[in-house]
Amino acid sequence: MNRTNKNILRGGLILFYIFIIALITLGISSLYSYLNTGADRSTMLHTEQIQERYYIPIIKWDTSNIKGRPLDATTLQSVEEDYLNAWYVRVRALKNNSLTGIEDYYTANATAKITQLIDYNLSKKISVEMTTLEHHPKVEFFSEDGQLIVLTDTDVLVHEQLYKDGVFVNKSSSLNSYKIILLLEDGYWRIRQFVKTSSTEKLKKVSSRPLNINLKGINYYPRSAPWDTFGTQFHQDTIATDFKIIKDAGLNSIRIFVGYEDFGKEHVAVDKLERLQVLLDQAQIADIKVLVTLFDFYGNYTVSDWTMTQQHLLQVVQTIKDHDALLGYDIKNEPDLDYNSRNKEAVESWLEHMIYRIKLIDDMHPITIGWSNTISATALVDQVDFVTFHYYQPLNELETALTDLKNTTGHKKIAVTEYGVSSYSGLWNLMGSSEEEQANYHKEAQELLNKNKLAFMSWTLYDFESVPENVTGTYPWRRNPQKF
Repeated sequence: MNRTNKNILRGGLILFYIFIIALITLGISSLYSYLNTGADRSTMLHTEQIQERYYIPIIKWDTSNIKGRPLDATTLQSVEEDYLNAWYVRVRALKNNSLTGIEDYYTANATAKITQLIDYNLSKKISVEMTTLEHHPKVEFFSEDGQLIVLTDTDVLVHEQLYKDGVFVNKSSSLNSYKIILLLEDGYWRIRQFVKTSSTEKLKKVSSRPLNINLKGINYYPRSAPWDTFGTQFHQDTIATDFKIIKDAGLNSIRIFVGYEDFGKEHVAVDKLERLQVLLDQAQIADIKVLVTLFDFYGNYTVSDWTMTQQHLLQVVQTIKDHDALLGYDIKNEPDLDYNSRNKEAVESWLEHMIYRIKLIDDMHPITIGWSNTISATALVDQVDFVTFHYYQPLNELETALTDLKNTTGHKKIAVTEYGVSSYSGLWNLMGSSEEEQANYHKEAQELLNKNKLAFMSWTLYDFESVPENVTGTYPWRRNPQKF
């Protein structure tokens, strides 16, 4: 019995020693790996905030005629990453009046200057929401020891919104130039000097393109995929059949919707773009023009989100801008419905920039905004190429509303790009219309549209017996009236 206990004790001691030796070996291995490959920066710096949100402005480098040593592609990539991260933490600092992450991307002297700015803002109860949308850095000098870089960043497109005590005060967009000195510390590039050398609020001129078609159209989703045109049920033959129905009805155009999240947000999905091109191809075959409504179901608008929505826009517009079936762009469906929840100034600032960005890419197609009513449609009239609104009010009020709108829009063309009435009549819409009343509504509406020479796109090609919950929510009194 004693011998058995001793054997058990010996075995336990041996296993314990093996465990200790394994821990020591693992520790030495980890230390060796750390010393030879460099520590993971995310364990050293406040990069979790960089990883949570992307900051991806347009950036175009000029590395010609660098004084000093040559700059290789790997080093340039590292510089770009740290440089944009430095801008990002600066943006976060000014918004939150906090120095979180600043010391990770700025040297002590540069950090001190940002600290002074934040202290001033705190004393005045000011916060600044800002972003940069475009950078054009030129590398002027790269030291022979590879530790210092001097660059000039020109035409940096900056947007700022100033808030005092949380209340919006004003906004501005400007093109600025900066002289930047970067130092290599701990294997990463930190900003040592950050000096604004020039600034102008005169942005690049963008051209306008008037609407040159008399719209007679309809909003379009496939019968089996309401609010999900480019989903798993997308099929070329379905699209072709539907477009023949539309053309045979004497219509010349459709309005479709590109969902921001559905298409992959800032990283647009290739398969979605391919389906969008297929739809445009079928429209061209049917001799139908397509008004593409962007950013469907997007509702953030915060300045920190702008670089991502800009990237989304670039990928979509670059893909379709040369297609013969493209009629133009509707920036956003009913953005005025977000005024109360997202701040009117923030919504309209975002709309203005997206219009500006599209016109820099595509100056051949007109741009509009699908406002939910005639009153909201008076906003940003000088920014859009034609004015559009949606109308679900009584038809006998349309002409008065249209007269008021024309007093603001001047000579710009006006189109109603949604109108109609549901034929759903049930528990959640006891006063709903019958199909006969629906038909009479469209007949009366058409007479008014013709009388006022108003372009139109009705809602919608098909009646839908079901409405996705992500469109109206789960409450039946909200979902069911959307049917039919």
